[in-house]
Amino acid sequence: MHRSRTGQATSVLAAALLLGALSACSTGTADAGTSADGAESATCPNGVIRFGIEPYEDPAKLEPAYQHLADALSEKLDCPVDLTIVEDYSAEVLAMENGKLELAQFGPLGFVFASERADAEPLASFGLADGSLSSYTAGIWVPADSPVQSIEDLPGHSLALGSTGSTSGDALPRFAILDAGLAETDVEITYAGGHPEALLALTNGQVDAAQINSQTLATAEREGTFDSSAFRQVWESDPVPNDPITVAGSQSQEFKDAVREALLTLDTADVEAIGAFLDVDPAGPLVEVDVDTYQPLFDLAKTLKLTADDV
Repeated sequence: MHRSRTGQATSVLAAALLLGALSACSTGTADAGTSADGAESATCPNGVIRFGIEPYEDPAKLEPAYQHLADALSEKLDCPVDLTIVEDYSAEVLAMENGKLELAQFGPLGFVFASERADAEPLASFGLADGSLSSYTAGIWVPADSPVQSIEDLPGHSLALGSTGSTSGDALPRFAILDAGLAETDVEITYAGGHPEALLALTNGQVDAAQINSQTLATAEREGTFDSSAFRQVWESDPVPNDPITVAGSQSQEFKDAVREALLTLDTADVEAIGAFLDVDPAGPLVEVDVDTYQPLFDLAKTLKLTADDV
């Protein structure tokens, strides 16, 4: 996958700005090395827990939902949780790699790179009411009257993807193109800048096709911004396990265990607003996950010869 020099410079700048912001700012009020009540604690080793969230939806929409989770987690761990919606996927990986995030939610493919570069360890993900792990699918959509009936018909047509490093908005659609026996150069691929932006490019008639995953689809239909009867899905991926909430491998085992327990004992009410963005319906509490849960994504990265430099 090729990226422009401008795109690379933007990612580096965004990462640098994020690292500076995380170093200088915190919503926590406790001193370093203390819990919220001022006592030193293994669950609050730096006086604040820094929690990064991937920008898979409009940050203005994500922030209230995740702040509710952060507040509940802070209460369970007796430590302020400082929430940051990061600029992009690469910035989040870099922040954890450089010790600026204790916790982070990554997309499944982003977790692969975070595991390799930052030793990120998955703790929990979003569960259904029956206690099972939720999942989602990637998809490619076209207008209802499009001549495109399948992946094989995409050559000569434009396709909007979300952003580089995204599981459903980049890697899976690109793999589907290759798996159909096509070359990526057969399709005019553009990156819209995110999942909502790719959907908007299609509805505005700027492209012939666009990736729309099941999460973005559910949100757009709920908000009335997408009429699925006017479009058709011509490809859908196998189910993908939902995003993991991870902990930096550099943290103590006591901290990791405490955060895992806290996450797994949160009430459904603490996470169901987030579940709405991730198409988790009906929502249940968080469920435990491990590296094996995301092995298919490690395999995907290997197949596509992707590295963290591609994010």
